Amino acid sequence: MTPVQTEPTTAPTPAWIESLADRSDIVDDAVLATLLVERGAALGTMLRREPLERIRKTSISDIVTAADHAAEEEIVAALTALRPDDGILGEEGAARESRNGRQWIIDPIDGTYNYAHEIGNWCSAIALRDNDGGLLGAVRRELTDETWVGGVTADGRPSTQLNGRLLTPMPDLPLEQICLATYLHPARIGDPNVLEPWLAAARGPATIRVLGSGSCDLAAVATGRLGAFMQSGTADWDWYPGLALVLGAGGHAQVLHHRGYRWHLAGGERTVRALADLLTGA
Repeated sequence: MTPVQTEPTTAPTPAWIESLADRSDIVDDAVLATLLVERGAALGTMLRREPLERIRKTSISDIVTAADHAAEEEIVAALTALRPDDGILGEEGAARESRNGRQWIIDPIDGTYNYAHEIGNWCSAIALRDNDGGLLGAVRRELTDETWVGGVTADGRPSTQLNGRLLTPMPDLPLEQICLATYLHPARIGDPNVLEPWLAAARGPATIRVLGSGSCDLAAVATGRLGAFMQSGTADWDWYPGLALVLGAGGHAQVLHHRGYRWHLAGGERTVRALADLLTGA
């Protein structure tokens, strides 16, 4: 995987897509994924300079903005032009059936609450899954000028880069030595079937952080800044982009069902195993 040379990302949509189509390296999915999340994050940054309408979806914390819609529309337009046979699943409603067993999963602005309230932990994220078992992810965090891209090929070869630099394999530390990124929605705190397992697992690590962006969290796990990720009911667009990065960095992941809830875990292998044991033991 070679570093991606980018074009200006705020040109009008037709000109931007034409510039992508003219690139000789655009046949490389990793190149395309990188350019798409850079476009999404650049649009988010540009639109955030103006007054921003926030539309409530399911709760005060679950909102959508014009930037979410604009970034998803741009990314979908590029995929329609450049990968017309691939399927699409977007957080803001974009959907297209795959004709070739490949599917792009789009989170145009992940951490929208943070984004809308000028909290820096937000990103643009995308993943590509295929029927052969390959998984590719890309995450762009504009505030820190960081772009992650990586995953595992169909034959199991892992690789994740940060700004073109290959990440070293993740450390596999004991649970009691790591920082856990997690989240528990306030609406679920009253349900013992989710609260009790969460509390049991959250007592295991050295410390925890609730940062508000699954893809940012998982990118930090892949980079070794955080030790592990744990969350229940994670949506595909909050899971697959960062999952690809973790797996590409030599990490481990598990999705398990316990007491009526689905849990997503990622980190070093023994960290994930310890979290799973604590969760399922409660």
